[in-house]
Amino acid sequence: MKKLLVILSILTSLPAFAGEEVQVGVKGMVCAFCAQGIEKKFKGEPAVEKIKVSLEKKYVKLTFKDGQKLSKEKISELLKDAGYEAVFDGTK
Repeated sequence: MKKLLVILSILTSLPAFAGEEVQVGVKGMVCAFCAQGIEKKFKGEPAVEKIKVSLEKKYVKLTFKDGQKLSKEKISELLKDAGYEAVFDGTK
């Protein structure tokens, strides 16, 4: 019984160690090539652990490494350099 409780406590605490996530709208993304370019741009960032780009819904979701993240300004800059505009919380 003690082993079961220890295992359950470990499993329930795992999400607490997961990196922070942010989802950003992307204005101007229209094709799969665009999505690939955005993914490549963020893969070069040391703070980014995982990237999900949704062409259909026009967003990029970034998962950061533990204790790291990118500022809104940096995300906007990276998207602008790639030729797109970041949209945070439904605003420009």
